[in-house]
Amino acid sequence: MKHLLSTQDLSATDAIRILDTAEEMAAVGEREVKKLPALRGRTVVNLFFEDSTRTRISFEAAAKRLSADVINFAAKGSSVSKGESLKDTAQTLAAIGADAVVIRHWASGAPHRLAATDWIDAAVINAGDGTHEHPTQALLDAFTMRRHWARLHGTESQGTDLSGMRVAIAGDVLHSRVARSNVWLLRTLGADVTLVAPPTLLPIGVEEWPCKVSYNLDETLQAGVDSMMMLRVQGERMNASFFPSTREYSRRWGFDDTRLRALDELGLKDTIIMHPGPMNRGLEISSAAADSPRSTVLDQVRNGVSVRMAALYLLLSGDTREAVPASAQPGATTQSTKESH
Repeated sequence: MKHLLSTQDLSATDAIRILDTAEEMAAVGEREVKKLPALRGRTVVNLFFEDSTRTRISFEAAAKRLSADVINFAAKGSSVSKGESLKDTAQTLAAIGADAVVIRHWASGAPHRLAATDWIDAAVINAGDGTHEHPTQALLDAFTMRRHWARLHGTESQGTDLSGMRVAIAGDVLHSRVARSNVWLLRTLGADVTLVAPPTLLPIGVEEWPCKVSYNLDETLQAGVDSMMMLRVQGERMNASFFPSTREYSRRWGFDDTRLRALDELGLKDTIIMHPGPMNRGLEISSAAADSPRSTVLDQVRNGVSVRMAALYLLLSGDTREAVPASAQPGATTQSTKESH
């Protein structure tokens, strides 16, 4: 694996390998010293052409926990705002010796372009490109679901997939790179996926995606779901009126208090509620739902660091490595802990 650009490119074996490595990295996060020497001497550049808080901080934390040097590059206030091209920026990063570039870009396909050219010889990780994909978000979502699914079945999550799990993804699918990445990855892992949205917020060609499509959230819940993922309404990407009013959207496609109570009434006691963040409380999700014991929002943020550590490790430490180093194990030696400072 040279780059991580799309979940559509991941085989079930590759996806499970990343998730299993993330489990080992999560164990590191529970230690007193949350750091490994695995990527010491490597340089990771966070190249963000769009505003981001969760994703950028998560990648920065992941790289630092692996002892990599981190350079944060934001388009605002840089030469990009003066007209510098992606090629010029990439060649600048190559000149300073970047080993990995984590790129978020407003243009769909920008990470693929960077990876396909000879502008830079570095691993490229797609941190979100336009309305196309966001693979590490889908991986952390799958990681969160797999842990929940394994708990329900009384098994270890290591080495398992999501066979039989019913996942509903509701909201602004049209503008959501999270939805696209999740559909492909969850189907690869064996889950049954249903998209729920008004017709105006579904992309052209969605009938060819490996999932079901519904226009009624209540009917979808009644059919039974194990994971309910709500998507943010991306008003900043909307240049037209996609629904009559926010009040109607919330009533028909938002996960409100009534639908939260319906999960108990339908006997769906183990259904979890997910959201990639940031949340528009009162629009796509109510505060009661977001803060309920069913919510995995904070777990998703926490798991994001482990998944991104796994991605960076697998990309930068060699494809032939089948497991994390001994220092990543929960019972790591004192010497390994000393080396990680």
